[in-house]
Amino acid sequence: MKGLFKAIAALGVVAALGATSAQAQQAQNESGNLITVGAGGGIAIPLGDYSDATKTGWDLGAAFQFKPAKSPVGFQIDGAYQQNKFDPSSFGKTEWWYGTGNIVFWLRVAAETRIRPYILGGGGVYNYKVKPTGLSSISKTKFGINAGAGFDFDFGQNAGVYIEGRFHDVFFSDTDAISGGSNLKFIPINVGLRYHVR
Repeated sequence: MKGLFKAIAALGVVAALGATSAQAQQAQNESGNLITVGAGGGIAIPLGDYSDATKTGWDLGAAFQFKPAKSPVGFQIDGAYQQNKFDPSSFGKTEWWYGTGNIVFWLRVAAETRIRPYILGGGGVYNYKVKPTGLSSISKTKFGINAGAGFDFDFGQNAGVYIEGRFHDVFFSDTDAISGGSNLKFIPINVGLRYHVR
């Protein structure tokens, strides 16, 4: 019975999304440029050498988007905090504070579609801090690049949700003992809310 209720609720959400999926696109066509602010969070998956020392963690972030009228290309500025514990966790944790600037390309879809996919990529500044248990923390600030893709689900003229995954590659030199002498890579997978500013 619980499963049935969950299925009915899911269908209701899908129906609501479908009924108003084109409203945000229509509003943009009428008002010109589209400005969006959003916030979300999710899991942060370490890759490569970084995954040898740390576990999957979590992150929180916020973003600002600007999309010119009638253009599939826009811009995004975002910032995030991320935490990954060492493996084992008793060794301590690592923390990230970073901000990136990105070009966003929304794939062309029919006006009545329920989903608007997009891809994005750019670069940014990353502060990486190692906080071992019982020892002083060490931090470095480096440049990096990122690229990813996501889906926007608009459920009204002014609001929507998104799902996004991005690959980050932060540049460290061979002499940076804090990183083990290699670039640090990770993939955050996030879910969040967007608000379209009019």
